[in-house]
Amino acid sequence: MEKIRDIMSDEVECCTLLDNVYEVAVKMKEWNVGAIPIVDGEKLLGMITDRDLVVRGIAEKRPGSTKVEKVMSDSLITVTPETSSEEAAELMAKHQIRRLPVVEGEKLVGIVSLGDFAVRKLTDGQAGEALSEISENDFGQMHH
Repeated sequence: MEKIRDIMSDEVECCTLLDNVYEVAVKMKEWNVGAIPIVDGEKLLGMITDRDLVVRGIAEKRPGSTKVEKVMSDSLITVTPETSSEEAAELMAKHQIRRLPVVEGEKLVGIVSLGDFAVRKLTDGQAGEALSEISENDFGQMHH
């Protein structure tokens, strides 16, 4: 059975509590990613997604100078490098999330996204199921 360490990306662009939401948005654009982990040294503190920027930032009329902790999610679902790819896919489907930070203790060591499963084609249908469930959910939310 494949482990997360085999498919995760270990080059993760991060921000710190010293950054503001504008700097997070710029990093998302530069790296073409939809989520940026927030760290203190190597310790994972939270995550900011593009949706967080919209819902907790723009929709609440917060300026670009807003501190990251005002918009970041800090109750995170994480996995370890030893987590099985099946278990990670199940977590993503259950919690309707596209990305999981990979940690050893509190140290951020990587990130795994739904795309990592799709690209590797290692699914026994689970990543596909997670992707379709999350995509359906996103589509449904767009029309409310």
